[in-house]
Amino acid sequence: MRAKESIVRSTMAVLTLLLGACSVDTDSANEQVTLEYDKQEIRKAAREATRTAREVASGVGNVAATTGRAISNEVGDIDVDVDVSRNRQTQDERAREK
Repeated sequence: MRAKESIVRSTMAVLTLLLGACSVDTDSANEQVTLEYDKQEIRKAAREATRTAREVASGVGNVAATTGRAISNEVGDIDVDVDVSRNRQTQDERAREK
């Protein structure tokens, strides 16, 4: 569940950064809205999002490794031998045996 929370938090952070990269002007008299983007801020937000994504991925990888070690320590090494043999007979062969 923590990985999901991290993703949600990261997404919220990225959206907040992107909101800082735009400017919205409303002209009520003419019923117009002007939206301007600052390319510098968008690039900055993209770099931040990339860094955050790397951190999240690293965290998920660490959790997976820790979980794998815990399972290995708990279960240990188990050897399983499986011997499968099939004796298939057709109806004709079964009838001949009777």
